[in-house]
Amino acid sequence: MFDKLDAVEARYLEIESKLSDPGLADRPEEFRRLSKEHSALQEIVEEYRNYSKLKKEILSNKELLVAGDAEFASLAKEELKGLEPELEKSQKKLQLLLLPQDPNDQKNILLEIRAGAGGEEAALFGSELYRLYQRYCERQGWRFEVLSLSQAEKGGLKEIIAMVEGNKVYSKLKFEAGVHRVQRVPETEAQGRVHTSTVTVAVLPEAEEVDIQINPADLKIDVFRSSGAGGQSVNTTDSAVRITHLPTGVVVACQDERSQLKNKEKAMKILRSRILEAEIERTAKEHSDTRRAMVGTGDRSERIRTYNFPQGRLTDHRIGFTLYQLPDVMEGHIDELLDALQTHYQAEALKQAGYAQA
Repeated sequence: MFDKLDAVEARYLEIESKLSDPGLADRPEEFRRLSKEHSALQEIVEEYRNYSKLKKEILSNKELLVAGDAEFASLAKEELKGLEPELEKSQKKLQLLLLPQDPNDQKNILLEIRAGAGGEEAALFGSELYRLYQRYCERQGWRFEVLSLSQAEKGGLKEIIAMVEGNKVYSKLKFEAGVHRVQRVPETEAQGRVHTSTVTVAVLPEAEEVDIQINPADLKIDVFRSSGAGGQSVNTTDSAVRITHLPTGVVVACQDERSQLKNKEKAMKILRSRILEAEIERTAKEHSDTRRAMVGTGDRSERIRTYNFPQGRLTDHRIGFTLYQLPDVMEGHIDELLDALQTHYQAEALKQAGYAQA
C-alpha cells in the first residue's frame, strides 16, 4: 500500500511542477487535464501526509516512554491514547482512497422514474418518489431540472426525467437504480386490502460530448405537435422532438419546451446518457466478478427496495437494511440509507482488494 502512496505523491509533485510552468497557458487542454488529475490526487496525498505526521508523532512519544523521565513518559502515554486510534482511522481512509474509483462518480446524472406494475397506484408512488429525490437534492444544494414529464390521467406520473447537477451526484445516488416496490392500501380500496405496486428508477451518469461521439448521420429526427395528459394540445406548433439513434435503436422524445431547439437540446442530453449507460453495462458484463461484488448493478429488473406503509418500514433487500422511519424517508431524509449502502459497497471492495482490516 505504501509503495502505491509514495508513487501517488511523486506524481502529485510532478503535476504541481508542470502546472507552475508559464508556457502551459498556451496549452489549455493539457492544463485542464493536469488540473483535473491534480484535484483527483489531492485528497489522497493530504491524507498520506497526515498519516506520516501521525506516525512520526507516535514514534517520538514511544521514544519518550523508554527515555527514563517519568513525567515525560506519563505525558507521552496520554498522547499515544489519542494518536494511535487516529493513525488507524487514517490508514483505513487511505485504503478506501486507494480503491479503484468509478470514473463516473464525479458526474451529474439523469434521474429517470417510471411507473411500473400497479396502474394508477404505481403512478402516484412515482410522483412521491420524484418528490423524495427532489427534497433530498435540495438539501444537498444540487440543481434539479425536469427535462421530460408525462402525467397519468388521474394524477401521479407515468414518467419523469430530471437532470441533477452538483458535487459527486452519481457517487451518492447510483445505488438507487432498480425496482422500488410499494405496499399500501390505496385510497380507492374499499376493503382495506394492501396492494403492491412498483416504480422503476434509473440513474444515468450525464454524458458529455467528449464521452460519447455521435455522428449526426446516425440520427433520425422527427418533429411533431406537443400534447399533454389526455391528449389535450399544449401548443399549435411542431415543437416536440423525437430522436432515434439508428445504430443502437435508442429513441428519445422531448416535448416540454415550447421551443423546438430547446426540446432537441434536452433530447440529445438524454440520448447521450442512455448510450453511455449501454456502454457501461456492456463493459460491466465483461467484468462480471467486479459487477457481482457491487451492491447495485443498475439492473432495472432488480427489485432493490420495499416501502411498506402499514408498518412504516423501508427495507433495502440488497444489504438487509431496514428503517422504521418511512414518513421521514418520503420527505427526502435518506442520508442514513445512502450511507449504509456506501459503507457496504466499500467493505465489499476492500475485501476484493485483499485488505485484512476489512
